[in-house]
Amino acid sequence: MLAALLTAATWGSKPGTVVLVLAGAFLAAAVLSAVHHAEVVAHRVGEPFGSLVLAVAVTVIEVALIVTLMVSGGSDTETLARDTVFAAVMITTNGIVGISLLIAALREGTASFNAEGTATALATVCTLAVLCLVLPTFTIGASGSEFTGDQLAFAAVASLTLYGLFVVVQTVRHRDYFVPEHAGLEDHADPPSDRAALTSVGLLLLALIGVVGLAKLESPSIEDAVASIGAPQSAVGVLIALLVLLPETLAAVRNARRNRMQTSFNLALGSAMASIGLTIPVIAVASIWLEGPLVLGLGSTQIVLLAITAVVSALTVLPGRATLQEGGVHLVLFAAFVFLALSP
Repeated sequence: MLAALLTAATWGSKPGTVVLVLAGAFLAAAVLSAVHHAEVVAHRVGEPFGSLVLAVAVTVIEVALIVTLMVSGGSDTETLARDTVFAAVMITTNGIVGISLLIAALREGTASFNAEGTATALATVCTLAVLCLVLPTFTIGASGSEFTGDQLAFAAVASLTLYGLFVVVQTVRHRDYFVPEHAGLEDHADPPSDRAALTSVGLLLLALIGVVGLAKLESPSIEDAVASIGAPQSAVGVLIALLVLLPETLAAVRNARRNRMQTSFNLALGSAMASIGLTIPVIAVASIWLEGPLVLGLGSTQIVLLAITAVVSALTVLPGRATLQEGGVHLVLFAAFVFLALSP
């Protein structure tokens, strides 16, 4: 509520440093608040629907930040959507998965999960990443790493189709593939009442308004901060993804500590899938009104990181259990991504 009020008070103005610092704090708080209320709703509807609610809420925040920064940043933000989505994929598939595996393996010796459901999610993430982020580098219809209008429309429709199909598989056809093995053996807090869930829905929408408004206010400062440390423009996308996925990371870690590794995987891969499958179609529609090109194709270094991530993730997922070593490998890949994002 305070973030929304601050948005209204500063709308259309150019505030000083103190107000910008305050707005930055409220922006982070609004993101945390939005995901908290999404978790309340998720708890009410239960797993695996809960992970789906969280993933969609995070994606709405991500899209809002991307579009806001692209509108205010001009031609310098032509790669922002690509950089943010790719960062989200690397953070989820390596950062969140790696730390969750590490925690679960330290506590239990090995981390166990459902290979069928996790492999399905991973295959969808890899397919979406290739369709939306790799192919634009090699198509010849448009100059540079861009899609033509027809190609972008196809990628958007294909992304929505794959995401919608996965939702049906996860929540209807094969729901048991995505439920933690020990879900029925653990004590859980009682789900919130309908009234509490509806209240959280309203506060979630209010928090999203605060996120969008404060992101617009903070966008010049974010870009100036990245430039001041000598980092490339692509680091802005990394910062957005890190901010948006911080609550998701905390939720995955909590579940890993409770030996609910399947829920951690649902959160990580579900967020990666939603980040591509929902963000790219929305950005494709928004590009009709946005000025300048929309660059989606990854560079050679990013493609190599994505390829090794796909291979390592498959080797991690297929046995249905993992050790400290797999967690360490994913975390090293995540560290390599962050380092190369700041020092390409």
